[in-house]
Amino acid sequence: MYSDDYEKALHFMIWGQWDDLLVLMVRTRDHFLSKKIETFLHAYHYPNHEAVLYVSHENLLHYIDHAQATTHDKLYV
Repeated sequence: MYSDDYEKALHFMIWGQWDDLLVLMVRTRDHFLSKKIETFLHAYHYPNHEAVLYVSHENLLHYIDHAQATTHDKLYV
């Protein structure tokens, strides 16, 4: 399905490429991934509490991990 999007999101998060993460948020067709990225970037750019940033970061990582585990590319057509 969208396995490339999950790999890109993980890569962008690891290397702190927030601009690329923003572009991915706009272009992905996975609404949940887009919303998790939006929440994280908002918490990162407008920090109220460090705990909010940490929770949004962990939620995004957990979603990416879950999505990668449950999404399978078609091996055979």
